This record gives sequence, C-alpha cells and structure tokens, in this order.
Amino acid sequence: MEKNSYIEPVYLISVVADILGVHPQTLRQYEREGLIKPSRTNGKIRLYSQKDINHIKYVLTLTKEIGVNLAGVDIILQLNEKINELENIIATYKNKNQHLDNLSVVPDKKALVIQKSSLELVIVKEED
Repeated sequence: MEKNSYIEPVYLISVVADILGVHPQTLRQYEREGLIKPSRTNGKIRLYSQKDINHIKYVLTLTKEIGVNLAGVDIILQLNEKINELENIIATYKNKNQHLDNLSVVPDKKALVIQKSSLELVIVKEED
C-alpha cells in the first residue's frame, strides 16, 4: 500500500462504522473525546483514512478487549505520543554521537552536561 493511500481520507463515517462493526455514534463520541480526528470536507462531512481506521481499531482494542475507559485511552494515547517524541530525540542524539565517533580526531572538544531530573544530556562542542 502506498503511503499516500494510507493517509488519504476517503471513507465516510457509515463505511468506517460498518468496517469496524460499531455504531457511527461511537465514532462521533471518540471524536468528541479527542481520541480520533477525522478529516472534514468543506461541507463538514467526516472522512477517514486507512491510518484513521487502524487508529480506531487500536482504541477499540483498548476499550472493548482490555476494558480501558475513554479517559484511560486518552492517557495511553498521550503517553504513546510522548514515547514517540522521546524515541525521535534519542535517535537524533544517537546519530549525532555516531557522527562524532566517525570523526578520526576531534580537537579540543568540550562536554557540557546538563542534568534534568534523573536524565543527563551531554552536548559535545568543538573549539574553533
């Protein structure tokens, strides 16, 4: 599946409800709670992409199979976003660190250590 077709909003709420076996009102409730964010046409018709459907499946798994209430789902989704952000930051610093490791000689480098809670951030700066 192409990436664009994955994120292209093409499904109406009634189609998504049929695909997922839920009432359209369930999808409206999830939207009111901020758990899903379907696209809207100029006429304000909700349109869902395959990515949206997969996200709704995840929400349904949390609510129907695991028994998490909607407030709990909201917290889980926020924590997942924060984890993704932190993983991206870690990857960025790993790449920067790898770049520094690949340099044969780094003259006069200094390390600045900043402590925030129990995590440490080390920034290496080359002297000019």
